[in-house]
Amino acid sequence: MAIRLENIGTLWGIGQPEGGRIPGLQMNRFQSLEKAWLRIENDRIVAYGSMDQPDQSPVDQQIDVQGKWLFPSFCDPHTHLVFASSREQELLMKLDGLGYEEIAARGGGILNSARKLQGMSEDNLFAAALPRLRGMEAMGVGAVEIKSGYGLTAADELKMLRVIRRLKAATALEVKATFLALHAIPEAYKQQKAAFVDMMVNEVLPKVAKEGLADFVDLFCERNYFDLADMQQLLEKAAALGLPAKVHVNQFSSMGGVALAVELGALSVDHLEAMEDADFEALEKGKTIPTALPGCSFYLGIPFAPVREIMLRNLPLAIGSDFNPGSAPSYNPELNLVMSVIRMRMKPEEAFNAMTINAAAAMQLEHEVGSIAPGKKAHFYLTDALPSLAYFPYYFGERKVKEVWLNGKPLNR
Repeated sequence: MAIRLENIGTLWGIGQPEGGRIPGLQMNRFQSLEKAWLRIENDRIVAYGSMDQPDQSPVDQQIDVQGKWLFPSFCDPHTHLVFASSREQELLMKLDGLGYEEIAARGGGILNSARKLQGMSEDNLFAAALPRLRGMEAMGVGAVEIKSGYGLTAADELKMLRVIRRLKAATALEVKATFLALHAIPEAYKQQKAAFVDMMVNEVLPKVAKEGLADFVDLFCERNYFDLADMQQLLEKAAALGLPAKVHVNQFSSMGGVALAVELGALSVDHLEAMEDADFEALEKGKTIPTALPGCSFYLGIPFAPVREIMLRNLPLAIGSDFNPGSAPSYNPELNLVMSVIRMRMKPEEAFNAMTINAAAAMQLEHEVGSIAPGKKAHFYLTDALPSLAYFPYYFGERKVKEVWLNGKPLNR
């Protein structure tokens, strides 16, 4: 079916950047076209142009959007969307002055989520996760990465990945699955970390690869969790199996994880709240995409990633939500945009690029989503005409996304 949207007030995020990502020094330009039309056929964008040069191609349906603005869907390259239940009691512990690591030491954190998930069936876990995914759809997200990591046993990690596969089949979103093999050390392996790493790397990972359950692997490289040797063991095994890596690193400390991840060819390094000169220099030498997670910094009260320094080094910054029940309990992309602008001091254009095309590249989806370009999936959303692009994050109390399209079909028209 061919559809043409006409009288678009401003068409934002147009074109496909060279290499499928926008480096930091160019991120302050979010390409647009005023008074535009957009033609889609089935699930793909075919063409766009100015209303001054109307499209003459025959279509099955013409829609006058009456001056609304059109944006490419948000892309979220880092989530933990599959979990058993919320952890709001840990918020009360935070209010009593306990930090993330102290809460974890008292039985909270990742181990808390793991205990709850291990007692939950695959069907119930899927039923709990699906409304969250639907919520992301309705808020204008067109692509999402979802991690395992709350299983901490072979059976439960595989269960989580099967749930992610079912979610992918249930949505029009582009979904990427990540096997978060090394997230935390379970109680049963508290004094046997090496044995746990060996099990996940040499027993579970080959099963994941054989069944095609994951697109990426990941680990939490941080003090009191997993170290550089663990990263090297996991990433080298994953590479041999054809799986790229996305790595949690530098959330609380800089311990050489960024440099090793770049050396081992990781697709992205995520968090980056604690950065030193050597970390920036390592990123400049490779193609690994730095990914900031402002929701985590906001909720935990820890420093935000130094995104201005990252962009000044001409690196293609991406931004994700880190949606999870413990340290970033929100998948709202508009809130993520506001935090990026207000708290990380990004220009609106920079934040949109970080949450669209660069976020897509951090999931190897830059040729499918992330911008308005011929050949890409027709994933986009409409807003009312706004006074300016800056008004989007400025007037943060009002939801801007009014109408969502996925695969060339409106969700709520």
